[in-house]
Amino acid sequence: MNAGRTVFSQLIEFLPHQEFQKCVARYAGNRYLKNLSCWDQYLAMAFAQLTYRESLRDIEALSSATTSYNSSNALFQPVFVM
Repeated sequence: MNAGRTVFSQLIEFLPHQEFQKCVARYAGNRYLKNLSCWDQYLAMAFAQLTYRESLRDIEALSSATTSYNSSNALFQPVFVM
């Protein structure tokens, strides 16, 4: 069983988060923020691209399947199995 971080979480670690936040601030990307920050939306879209999701419905189904983890962005958190 997996007791460490997900592969996606390890891949995301290499992305320049500070540079991304600079771009968001520069262009006021979070100005009309409702539910997801720009970073969370980027992570969701990157995950969808890497897992060959074909539609927004696929992403939404995956998102609703992970709500049992009781976290807003459970896809990107470490996985711990007891």
